[in-house]
Amino acid sequence: MNEAVPWPLPGPATGHVPVLRLGDVLLVTLQGDLYDSTAEQLQRDLAEAIARSGAAGVVIDVSGVDVVDSFLGRILAEIAGQARLLAARTVLVGMRPAVAITLVELGLTLPGLRTALSTEAAMELLTGRAWPARSGGRHRGSP
Repeated sequence: MNEAVPWPLPGPATGHVPVLRLGDVLLVTLQGDLYDSTAEQLQRDLAEAIARSGAAGVVIDVSGVDVVDSFLGRILAEIAGQARLLAARTVLVGMRPAVAITLVELGLTLPGLRTALSTEAAMELLTGRAWPARSGGRHRGSP
């Protein structure tokens, strides 16, 4: 049975972003404005959680993020790079059109990050139960 288990356990620190473990996938949900120090802490927490848990994948849900700047874009790309070095794949989900437009305008391609339209699609992609994602995160055969 897959259960959401916090990894590491969320602490009382302000600005902490919880990392949940679902089987061999780590799930992070970003909400609202993410301060630079919080983004950097998330980067460290995820690298440690991947190394300790042996997770095969990371899903980062950005559906609660209204604005992405170049710093956050760089942090997301660095998280994907670190995960790849630790033998895990990273999938970004829930991107709003305005965020996608901003990332393109900033020239951020986010190398190493796959995208999916939903957390469910990302989990299927990471666990191998889905066709390879195409541009835009759609599955082969999707409308």
